[in-house]
Amino acid sequence: MFVANRMAKNPVTVSVDASVDEASRDMKRGGFRHLPVVDSEGKLVGFLSDRDLMRVAPSPATTLSRYEEQALLAKIKVKDFMSKNVLSIGEDATIEEAALLMYKEKVGALPVVSSVGAVVGIITETDIFKTFVDVMDLEEGKTRLTLLVDNKVGVVAEISKIFTEKGLSIDSLVTCRQPYGKYEIVLRGDIPDVESLKKEIEAKGYQVIHTTKIG
Repeated sequence: MFVANRMAKNPVTVSVDASVDEASRDMKRGGFRHLPVVDSEGKLVGFLSDRDLMRVAPSPATTLSRYEEQALLAKIKVKDFMSKNVLSIGEDATIEEAALLMYKEKVGALPVVSSVGAVVGIITETDIFKTFVDVMDLEEGKTRLTLLVDNKVGVVAEISKIFTEKGLSIDSLVTCRQPYGKYEIVLRGDIPDVESLKKEIEAKGYQVIHTTKIG
């Protein structure tokens, strides 16, 4: 799964020479929290967030008149307060790469650029969450089984064989490393008789530590 399939495409951008007022208006009109900042050639040169706008907005305690506020904000350009050391990601990157970069850098959104540096999209933490929901098939009302297994070759093959022999499909499977050489295996699928399947899995020496239905 790639960033290009999950990002918001053709995002609204703002020019480096736009005023605070213009940027704020664009954000409010579209309900955005972030705006890529581009130069005259449409290349990414910065990133603007609603927090950046709040930093330059006049304090509620200001004695300036509304006219004076607008005149002041018209003089402040986006290039004066935008984030210049902007992180970005390529449209051909995987969704995992985007998630890892956002997690490590503690950012809620990334501008997405083409091979020539043009802004082609934005991917946000909400897009990452939606991808997780889709990958896990969480809205489809599947049964979720969590197994605790040893880290050894053939575990997934043996568990898959149990499903096959019962005529069941595994819709998604995720492994997660645990302490002491153990792994959790999380499986989802349409499982009409959970107890019967659980007994067969446990008969093979695997521990089913949790079952539930989500969605």
